[in-house]
Amino acid sequence: MSVNVAYKFGKGITPRQFMEGMERNKETFAAGYANFAWIRDEDREFFESLNYRDDVRVLILAADWCGDVVRNVPVVFRVLETAGWKTEVFILEEHQDLMDHFLTMGGRSVPVVIFADTGGYVLGHWGPRPAHVQELMVEFKQENPDREAPDYEEKIGAVRQKMAEKYEEGAGVNASVVSELRTLISGM
Repeated sequence: MSVNVAYKFGKGITPRQFMEGMERNKETFAAGYANFAWIRDEDREFFESLNYRDDVRVLILAADWCGDVVRNVPVVFRVLETAGWKTEVFILEEHQDLMDHFLTMGGRSVPVVIFADTGGYVLGHWGPRPAHVQELMVEFKQENPDREAPDYEEKIGAVRQKMAEKYEEGAGVNASVVSELRTLISGM
């Protein structure tokens, strides 16, 4: 059964409203947004070529307290601006009904970028983080299934540090997110 998100169309906020309404991490998010740069001209040209398509709607589940949102969503916003696609942001805590369709390993992890057709049928989704960073969390969860273990917080802190380092490898978050979004959209 495919997920239909049409019931959410028009109920989100704009990317600008999300940025202006941030209560946490606003400066870091704004810096990521302002400092976005295309790594490859071919990627910029690909997203520019999407401007003719008016058959895709984008819904982004996000929360300003989330480090993955702060790292990834500024890039996502820039890419979608270049594509010219209608985008709405949904705050996780206010839209858990939508979130529950896009769980990550059974949990509510953001961001989730949802691509739907104009009828609301989901064409694909991305998130909560680039695959090479997510691998660390998948491995951690497999090795540490008990969230109540006495050393759980210490261990998750260590894996989060490793994830921060992974984000900066290669050309950093811009290159990873842009590449994965391009691959996903190319297959839609």
